Formats: sequence, structure tokens, C-alpha cells
Amino acid sequence: MRQDSARAEEAAERVSLWKGLPVTISALSGGLTNENYLVESGGNRYVMRLPGLSTELLSIDRKNEVHNTKAAASTGIGPRVLEHVPEVDVMVLEFIPGPTMSAKALQTGPMAARMALSFHRLHNAPRFLHDFNMFRLIETYLDIVAQHRVTIPKDYRDWLPTIDQIERAVNVAPLHLAPCHNDLLCENFIDDGVSLRIVDYELSGNNDPCFDLGNTAQEAGFDQELRAALCESYFGKVDARQLARMNLFALMSDVGWTLWGAIQAKISAVDFDFRGYYSGRWERALEVLRSERLQRWMEAAAQASN
Repeated sequence: MRQDSARAEEAAERVSLWKGLPVTISALSGGLTNENYLVESGGNRYVMRLPGLSTELLSIDRKNEVHNTKAAASTGIGPRVLEHVPEVDVMVLEFIPGPTMSAKALQTGPMAARMALSFHRLHNAPRFLHDFNMFRLIETYLDIVAQHRVTIPKDYRDWLPTIDQIERAVNVAPLHLAPCHNDLLCENFIDDGVSLRIVDYELSGNNDPCFDLGNTAQEAGFDQELRAALCESYFGKVDARQLARMNLFALMSDVGWTLWGAIQAKISAVDFDFRGYYSGRWERALEVLRSERLQRWMEAAAQASN
């Protein structure tokens, strides 16, 4: 028996929801810091979520994840938490039927408008347990890198003064903190036929909404036209300052997740090319850091009003 299958079966035995009933367990694709399984029992379908090993080194707080998942579910945007087994941090979630999104599926103006509606629902959820700040997370990750001798791009620290300038620019006129996902991959959107539902709240926390918009635009490979469409749909108007802040946060998602990928390359047992992942993100970040766009975006973001 495979080790992950045995772990899933052991976890399933701890769940009271289907106690005494036959269950069928099958792995769901995706998830680089957790394991997700489809559980079928009594004619119902559930998602069982198991935490990955050593993910505390990635600053993932499972108590925070459970709290925030429940908060997001209260708006109908996230899946309902049907059971939580705290001793083993297993969550049983509502199964959301519908296609999982991809970058290609999201790269249209109408889909950008639907994404904006989903963000509004998420950002109006009850306050999340903890705050999230990518600039502080980078500092935490760099400490972990030093402690565990993690290999990172050799020129990474050379750009820290520039990152400080970006932080000052986005903080000239920040938005009020709101419940944010902070790591919204395309595959975390599920189209239930009415809304684009949002799943996976591992790195969620209260944050500037523009980080969510920028991070997701980066993950979806949005060009400037689609980024502008997402920005306009979210804010209800053309807003050059917020678009600039989105662009800067999109850059910061590459800068931050570069370290995430490097740490994963050191600790993860998942069969995934984390080295290629973080190298690609850093190369994409460097392209912007070395460009004339960066200064323009920082100047636009630092404007107190349009």
C-alpha cells in the first residue's frame, strides 16, 4: 500500500461524518503543500484535506486556515467546513461540483468581471484570524533560508533595497485590510455554474485587496489589458493608481514565492520541480525589476489620489 494512501485511510477513520459507512477515497490533483482527497460515502461526496509535512517552515498556520475557511464559507464563496479533526488537522469540506479553472479559461474580459465579483464576496467576509504581508513574509522566509541553508538565486538579496522602495510606494495610500486569499492560483477557482467559488485558504489573511488582485493576475498570466479589466471591474472605474499597485503586488508575488519554492525544493517530498518553479518566478521578477515599468508603477502607486 502506498504511504499516502495509508495516510488518507488512517485520516478517514478519524472522521465521524461517515463513521460506520463504507467509503471510497481517491486522490485529487493539485496541492503542493497539502493532500486533497475525494471521499464518497452514503451517496455523498466530500473533500478531505490533509496538511503536508513540514509546512510550518512555509509559515502555514493550520488554525488560521480552518478559521479563515469557515469565514469565507459564511459568504458562500468558499466551501463549507463539514468537520475538522484538530488532533490531526484534517478538514472535511463541501465538494463543489463544476470545472476547475485554468489560466486559459480565465483569460477573457467576462471572466475577469466574474473574478472581481468573487473577490468582492471574499473581501467582505468576516475578518480573518491573522494578517498577511508579503514583505514581512519575505523576511521570515529569508530567516528560514539562512537557518536551513536553503539555496536561493545568488542575486536575490541584491534587490532587497528595491523591494523596500516598492513597499514604500504601495503604502503611500494603502487600502483597508480585508480578508484575502493571498495565493489564488487559477485552479483555486471552481465554476459552480453561478459563481467562481474560491478554495484553499492555507496562506489566507487580512491584506490589502490589491495584493489578491495582482497575485491572481500574475498567476493567470493576465496582460495589461486584462489586468486593467480586472481592476476596473473590481473598483467600478478606471483607476490608474490601483492598477499600478496591482502590478507592483503582482511583481511581489513572484519575489515572495521564489523563496517559497526554494524552501519547498529543500523540504518537500512532493514529486514536483520546485527548482524550476522558483527559478522561473525569479527570472520573471527580474524582467520587471530591471525594466522602466517599475519606476512608472512606483510613481503612479505613490500618488495619493487620481
